[in-house]
Amino acid sequence: QVELVESGGGLVQPGGSLRLSCAASGFTLAYYAIGWFRQAPGKEREGVLCISSSGGSIDYADSVKGRFTISRDNAKKTVYLQMNSLKPEDTAVYFCATDLVPYCGSVYGYWGQGTQVTVSS
Repeated sequence: QVELVESGGGLVQPGGSLRLSCAASGFTLAYYAIGWFRQAPGKEREGVLCISSSGGSIDYADSVKGRFTISRDNAKKTVYLQMNSLKPEDTAVYFCATDLVPYCGSVYGYWGQGTQVTVSS
C-alpha cells in the first residue's frame, strides 16, 4: 500500500528555516517523482516543487525560487523540502505526493496527510 508521511513542520520566525521530510513506503521511491504542495487557509492547494526520479527538479511556484530546495535520498526512502528565508505567506499545510511515474507532472494520485508550517513573529 502506497503511503507518504510528512514531518518536520512547526512554528518558525520570518527569515528562519525548516526542513520537511516525506517518508515513503509501499513502493520503490527511486523509480518515481515526488512533488511538494501546500495549502494556505482559504486558498487552493498549489504546487511548490517536484523532483523526478533522476533528481531533476521543477519549481511549480515562482515565489519559492531561491529559497526552497527539494532533494531525495532513495536509500532512506525520503524526500526533503529545505525551506530557507521563510516568509509569513509560506504559512500552509505542506503535502508530498506522487503519481507513481518517474517524471514531474500535473496529476498526483497519492498524497500524505500534510504537516503544518507556520511562519510568524
